[in-house]
Amino acid sequence: MIMSWIWLGIIGISVVAALVTGQGDALGAAVPQGAQAGVTLAVSMAGSICLWCGVGKLMEKAGLTGLLSRLLKPLLGRIFPSYHTDPVFAGCLSANVCANFLGLGNAATPMGIQAAKRLSQSRTDGIAGDELCRLIVLNTASIQLIPANVAAIRSALGCSTPFDILPAIWVTSLCSAGIGLLVAWLLGKVWRR
Repeated sequence: MIMSWIWLGIIGISVVAALVTGQGDALGAAVPQGAQAGVTLAVSMAGSICLWCGVGKLMEKAGLTGLLSRLLKPLLGRIFPSYHTDPVFAGCLSANVCANFLGLGNAATPMGIQAAKRLSQSRTDGIAGDELCRLIVLNTASIQLIPANVAAIRSALGCSTPFDILPAIWVTSLCSAGIGLLVAWLLGKVWRR
């Protein structure tokens, strides 16, 4: 609901600014062009998103996500103690992390919501616990090994080498997730005092 008001405010400010500066005609021409560009981009990305969602399903059927879950168990178990005690949470979290590794934020979201619901069920006071806060941070600053959505956007916009940004993505996603989790852990310690 709040985002609707924010977008409405941005549109209102744009219309007022265009009218005040005498750019109403330019705004009128830009609206359909922007809408057309948005639809074109969405349609061109759909194939890539379907491909990588399919790859994710194949990885799950082949047992690769289970293998990745077992490989990540020591790390995820330290960040999320519930990982060891709640197998449903562990499965949702592992699938979420695997989808984020593939850069499929849209596929990772439902699994992240399920994991968050599992964590919130243990709380009766309605306040987010430390694990839930760390989960939100990890999802917001996800580590991406294959930035599928970003590559799809770059390819749709005419880039001939959409994956040449891999080293930059790896460094920035590792740094942002690491720093975010560290700050969440520190704030969890400070907040309890």
